[in-house]
Amino acid sequence: MINKVVYSVIVPLYNEEIVIEESYKILKKVMDCTNENYEIVFVNDGSKDKTKEKAEKICKNDEKIKLINFSRNFGHQAAITAGMDLSLGDAVVVIDADLQDPPEVILKMIEKWKEGYEVVYRKRTKREGETFFKKFTAKMYYRLLKSITSVDVPVDTGDFRLIDRKVCDALIALPEKNRYVRGLVSWVGYKQTCVEFSREERFAGETKYPLKKMIKLAFDGITSLSYKPLVIAGYFGGLAFLIGIILMGITIEKGVLNKTELMNFGMIISITLMMFGVTLGCMGIMGQYIGRIFDESKGRPIYIIDSTTNYAYERK
Repeated sequence: MINKVVYSVIVPLYNEEIVIEESYKILKKVMDCTNENYEIVFVNDGSKDKTKEKAEKICKNDEKIKLINFSRNFGHQAAITAGMDLSLGDAVVVIDADLQDPPEVILKMIEKWKEGYEVVYRKRTKREGETFFKKFTAKMYYRLLKSITSVDVPVDTGDFRLIDRKVCDALIALPEKNRYVRGLVSWVGYKQTCVEFSREERFAGETKYPLKKMIKLAFDGITSLSYKPLVIAGYFGGLAFLIGIILMGITIEKGVLNKTELMNFGMIISITLMMFGVTLGCMGIMGQYIGRIFDESKGRPIYIIDSTTNYAYERK
């Protein structure tokens, strides 16, 4: 009789051939300390290097390790979602393969889970190996997100967390395509707490979240949890209209009283550019929401699985 899986550890992979073997060794060592049955679910998000081959080799030598291969790169949040969809554990942990988030913290998360907490997220006290720009923008983003949403999204956190099976099932039931998992975890609620730690430098390789992907993730977080940017866009439009009316009144008054040409060509161009800037900015904000509505209306899956390894059924 197969023992019930208590813990599922989900590890998204994208071009992680340098770190995957070390990541497996450390995760296995940590999870063996629990003395309970577990599975480690590698989700290969369309890697272009030898990540798939190395993951398959690990799976061949250890049946506790499972592998999900995407048909192409669908993104980090899709990889987390796939891992949750196919996970079996009573508690589900999400952690990246780069070892910036120390796997040893999982044991502290498990302690909190056994105390009755249903979501245990990690809060970074330090962020080693990251540029000032990334630290500053991340800090500002989390505080902006917290200020414009009605959902209490903890600041200075990421996707590294432990969730109870009931929380995982609730997340699986959510239908949106542009997923912001850490925000959705806050949205579903349940009893939550944090574990603090210092984030280390990557073991090897480079970040899989360049500026373009960070911006996309930021917009996913804001648009999935708040419509306040649309309200703010309306305020900007109203403010621009009011400024235009005031300037028009001043121009008419000066022209009538002093018979002077106040509105020269340069001033007209400046005001026009200001108005267009506000208008296009508001349209851009609305476009982000409309684009996501379009994605949802197509009804396409969040990801497509090419194959799996060490599952009771195999997709080939």
